[in-house]
Amino acid sequence: MFHSIDRRSFGALVASSAAALLTGKSAFSQQRLPVSSYAWRTDDQGHHSPVVLEAWKSASRNCVPDVIVDQSQTFQPILGFGAALTDSSCYLLSRMPADRRNSFLTELYSPQGMNLSVGRCCIGSSDYSTQIYNYDDAPGDTKLEHFSIAHDEVYILPILRQARAIRPDLFLHASPWSPPGWMKVYGSMLGGWMDRDYLAPFATYMLRFLSAYKEAGVPIQAICTQNEVETDQHGMMPACFWTPQMEAEFIRDHLGPKLRSDAQLSKTQLWLLDYNYIYWKRVDWQLKDVRLASYVDGVAFHGYEGQPEQMDEIERLHPGMPIYFTEWSSELKSNPAGDWAQWAHDLTKILQSGARNITLWNLLLDENGKPEVGPFDCVGVVTLNSKTGELVRNGQYWALYHFSAHVNRGARRIHSEGGDTNFTHIAFQNPDGEQVLVLSNQGFPRSVQIQSGDRILEVPLSRNSITTVTWRSTS
Repeated sequence: MFHSIDRRSFGALVASSAAALLTGKSAFSQQRLPVSSYAWRTDDQGHHSPVVLEAWKSASRNCVPDVIVDQSQTFQPILGFGAALTDSSCYLLSRMPADRRNSFLTELYSPQGMNLSVGRCCIGSSDYSTQIYNYDDAPGDTKLEHFSIAHDEVYILPILRQARAIRPDLFLHASPWSPPGWMKVYGSMLGGWMDRDYLAPFATYMLRFLSAYKEAGVPIQAICTQNEVETDQHGMMPACFWTPQMEAEFIRDHLGPKLRSDAQLSKTQLWLLDYNYIYWKRVDWQLKDVRLASYVDGVAFHGYEGQPEQMDEIERLHPGMPIYFTEWSSELKSNPAGDWAQWAHDLTKILQSGARNITLWNLLLDENGKPEVGPFDCVGVVTLNSKTGELVRNGQYWALYHFSAHVNRGARRIHSEGGDTNFTHIAFQNPDGEQVLVLSNQGFPRSVQIQSGDRILEVPLSRNSITTVTWRSTS
């Protein structure tokens, strides 16, 4: 493990008294006062290392706290945190020695480790694959008599099964980068547009994928129509452009009805968009179609263009529509090994704008951002050195760790406020009543005062750091 004292070891010290106090009472039913707190920090001196804090103190009348946490104001529930198990990531994992792979996956998915609970799968080839492929490459096979997931049975499904064995409640969402080429205008998986004549067969293709994965022991909990639905990536990789009208027709008249009428698959969620913040108006237009909206369980966003606050428009215009975050990545030309504070800042903004999860892009790539068949230079959450076998846990990893190891499925984001913009903060309350505050500081070292109820906690923040603080409250 990569921290000498994990959150559950800390939690065990106060669990017995906290459990008695919480029994039979709503976590939000009354003003509650914080007791013993624990903290972990990532900075240039160490990663997710325990930090000793002074005790909570009574707030003086003249105290002006830097952050006020109010558990009585609650927001979206949290589904979890994770990264994409692409063909490329699964390929690299499959080539690791079995004992080392098991140790690494346990580190990632065990509740005693990083506690990842969400993952993303590709329906056929993405740009991060060892080759371009789909599940039925027989032109004109509208009955899908040649459909097969044989490619995935080699190493993708075994890795997914292994992750699920460690984390049985792992929530997997999946997207296609392209239908089979013969279902598209110009007949290629590389870029291009969907052909309306093949909407019905493609809906069946999507259900065949879901059924095949379920039969293989890897049920998928949510799907999107298309990854990055508003671009064909200039024909440089598997991609497909869908007009808003054609996608609406596809969901309303084909995929939605077929999915909901299938007794084995009807609970699979259907998410819209799976693309950047700036396309929120497309989603708004589509959701005005009542029939289409009846099949939609959420909206998925990427972080490459626009601002997280644009996701707020969906909540404003369509109250109660769940928001999910499904892709973002560092680039090789950036500082991927040391940009944890920037990533924590960005993840904070995404969660403050209503996202119920964080799913980053490739879980694992090599030092050159390979394998891939596309034009981009993404960095994995973890880098596997192809020459030495060393695993380098990048800034994305440590930022994700500070959330995922402490914020459990079913947690609620709770209110936190403060006027200082030199650092960012976000707070949660776990289902067992534990409160979590994540602070990211990209600037100078400083000490901040956190107020919960009428108590104050002093928390030192080092330069380029993430600090996670947890505590429980009593009446």
